[in-house]
Amino acid sequence: MPVSDSPQPLVSDRKGLAPGLSGIWGTALATVLILLMLGLLLWIVAVNAFGWFWPVPVWQVEERNGTVHIGAEVGREAIPGPDGAEPFYRLQFKVGNRDLDGRDFVWIDEAEIRSKGRPGDLVRIVRSEYGDAFGRIAGATSSDGGAVEVGEPDVLAEFLAAGKNARAERARLETRLSDARRPLTNLEEALDLLERSANAKTASGQERVVALSAEVEKLAIELRPTLDEIQGGLDALAGDLAAAHLKLVAGDARFEVPLSNVIEVSWPNRMGFAGKLAAAVRHGVLFLVTEPREANTEGGIAPALFGTVLLVLLMSVAVVPLGVITAVYMTEYARHGFLLRLANQAVNNLAGVPSIVFGMFGLAFFIYGVGGSIDRAFFADRLPTPTFGTGGLLWASLTLALLTVPVVVVATREGLLAVPRSWREGSLALGATRWQTLRRIIIPAAMPGILTGLILAVSRAAGEVAPLMLTGAVKLAPSLPVDGSAPFLHLQRKFMHLGFHIYDVSMQSPNVEAAKPMAFATTLVLLLLVVLMNLGAIVIRRRLRRAYRGQSV
Repeated sequence: MPVSDSPQPLVSDRKGLAPGLSGIWGTALATVLILLMLGLLLWIVAVNAFGWFWPVPVWQVEERNGTVHIGAEVGREAIPGPDGAEPFYRLQFKVGNRDLDGRDFVWIDEAEIRSKGRPGDLVRIVRSEYGDAFGRIAGATSSDGGAVEVGEPDVLAEFLAAGKNARAERARLETRLSDARRPLTNLEEALDLLERSANAKTASGQERVVALSAEVEKLAIELRPTLDEIQGGLDALAGDLAAAHLKLVAGDARFEVPLSNVIEVSWPNRMGFAGKLAAAVRHGVLFLVTEPREANTEGGIAPALFGTVLLVLLMSVAVVPLGVITAVYMTEYARHGFLLRLANQAVNNLAGVPSIVFGMFGLAFFIYGVGGSIDRAFFADRLPTPTFGTGGLLWASLTLALLTVPVVVVATREGLLAVPRSWREGSLALGATRWQTLRRIIIPAAMPGILTGLILAVSRAAGEVAPLMLTGAVKLAPSLPVDGSAPFLHLQRKFMHLGFHIYDVSMQSPNVEAAKPMAFATTLVLLLLVVLMNLGAIVIRRRLRRAYRGQSV
């Protein structure tokens, strides 16, 4: 019987689909579902984050009982009616002015609202304490106690600029005072450590204590004129800023906002789209470069952002050599047998260990074990105050390196195994040694796989929180791990982290409702940071793949 060369129609299954098409549609549907969930996640985070940066209108709401509220509308929810009746709605307003009655938000039933409007003279004042203030500016008082007519925009701008300049001068004097006092502070710390050490009980130790005490007294006398001069300038500025204030009216309440507490004054109801966009950009930049305040519920995230980047960089420096060396030995040198199977099983099991277990290991081994030994060997004069025997940037980085090393090992092994065997044989046939083949042929060709492992390690490490809570991350770090004093990079210091900051703001904040927008904004920054770090590695990996286009790595 002749065989036809024409294509035969596919036989349909019971559902009318050709064989295999149901599986294709199923996998496509699963892929679309995952993309939709990812898009929904990003949408929720972005909307809540940008909603915090974008200036919102300030409303004046009057209830039927005559109570007047001024603030920003932040929510609306339905309340079920009794016995199946129609639900009614209530609005949530951020009224600020926490120093008046201690609350940031109020709920108002829509049925109880008599009038609701957005007058153009309503202002939002960003304060360094007690959160935002809403109301109308009724006047101002200068530092000498005189009244200031701030009805004109130019007069108010000049008044606020004077306060901003005074705060900048105060910051400059505080920095100058800290720098001038640093030699004395270092000597006092050394004396305190010496007095608490075991050597203080010996005769030589007593002599050293006496000599160091004399040095402290001598230096204090020498620095006293300079310190008194700077402190006098600070006291004068503090007095001027405390005396000057804005007078604000919010409904029936009248209160004063000290000029030292004013960060920004804005009229959101007068802003057009361009003005709101400029204000949102300015707010976003300040969010990235300023320090947090008000128990981390206000201000910026600069220390947490810096700590996260530095932590990931140190983790990468530690995990890449360790993971690559392990993968090279297991792939290129180790013989097949029990030990290799055991090592493979260990790597696979480590990838599934909960992160908190690595945190406990870092606490016990790195901090108490290695750090305690370093303190006893090199910093015995400071004991019992620990130097490296406490949580810090170094131990947190090494803990995260151990946490992510299985990912790097597996990805690197896949890259090494993908290098064609003919490349190895050709290199050896041309007279190259095994080490030269590994260094010049195999590892460069496997670099895309190594970078894939690094990308996965960075993505996981950047968002880990549990290990960091045990190894050095804190709510607020008094000083950055990097500064201008030798040795410039202080690996023993505690640090702030974006993931821990999100946890602290959303779970441990004294005012969780007010801190919710900041938690979403920090989450958005963390996502963008991970994307940017990964993009750098992806670009390098793509270039390497082009260089070794002949392989399937």
